[in-house]
Amino acid sequence: MTLIPNPEPKTPSLSPTIIPSGSFVQVVCIGEILWDWMADQIQTSVHLVKSWTPYPGGAPANVACGLVKLGIPAGLIGCVGSDHHGHSLIRLLETLGVNRDGMQCADMAPTRGVYVLRTTNGDRQFAGFKGGHTTEFADAYLQAALIPEPLLATARFLVLGTVGLAYEDSRGAILYTLDLAQKYQLKIVMDVNWRPVFWSNPNRAWEEITPLLPRLNFLKLTTEESIWLFGTQDVRAIAQQYPNLEGIVITAGAQGCTYGLYNYYGQFPAFVVDVEDTTGAGDGFLAGFLYQMLTQPTVMDYSQDSDDRIRQTILYANAVGALTTTRWGAIAAQPTHAEVQAFLYLHQQSIPHRLP
Repeated sequence: MTLIPNPEPKTPSLSPTIIPSGSFVQVVCIGEILWDWMADQIQTSVHLVKSWTPYPGGAPANVACGLVKLGIPAGLIGCVGSDHHGHSLIRLLETLGVNRDGMQCADMAPTRGVYVLRTTNGDRQFAGFKGGHTTEFADAYLQAALIPEPLLATARFLVLGTVGLAYEDSRGAILYTLDLAQKYQLKIVMDVNWRPVFWSNPNRAWEEITPLLPRLNFLKLTTEESIWLFGTQDVRAIAQQYPNLEGIVITAGAQGCTYGLYNYYGQFPAFVVDVEDTTGAGDGFLAGFLYQMLTQPTVMDYSQDSDDRIRQTILYANAVGALTTTRWGAIAAQPTHAEVQAFLYLHQQSIPHRLP
């Protein structure tokens, strides 16, 4: 079924949905699901890598999968190609139990593959795309007209990244979903996740992202993204600039994170673990953060113990992020709630009780 005209050769034909699941969700994530082609050798250039191993990924998909692994019902709104790689990703979502009612299929655009270089300390660098220009992949053609409104009607959180803002169709779908989220009074969470390689004109990114900030409830970003977006990494300064934000978390990898949540401010160091692959660590952190927000309702009140509850929320999120780095792949490495509890128990002696 073709639902959009074809003004350009690369505009795909879309089917309404793929394998609808119809399950209730608490969190809806919107954006890319793709394959991370991880370099098997540590090199500084794609041309020097001899072999690659594909892992399923994409920041919004990582968060949705991470939540489901932790026990929170979640769904993904996204678009894959009608190809082997796309069907494999749909089967993965089905296997994990992620709601797929918002998934779309582009018949004439391939599923995105991203080349990922890695360093000796497990960090990674996005280094281009497998099989096309950044505008030519299925996730760029996500259609607002195909987004199922009932999926958001009973959810509590909407999570979005910024990659989809780089393309006209997916940008329209994100803005439409934001309108639905506000209609149904969802809390809106943005993980900035700025990746210049996805933008034909990276200078446009700031112009597309900043108008959305007043519509958000929660913001997660890295120290580099904070400086790029706000000119500072001071959480209090950002909170003063955007009083609509109930929570801001700035992650700094091995240096831990700083946060401002319901007028409580602080910082936490990262857990020391043997790092294999940092891909998806921030997405794991966000999944852990949302798990706590949904399962510990006293976090969102102003009772006397809120400060300690908030610290426990950040602690849990840090643990999920840390565990995600100990294995390969963004989704494959994500822990269950039981694994997080065991990790926290084993590390209880190294957990700081309070930080300024």
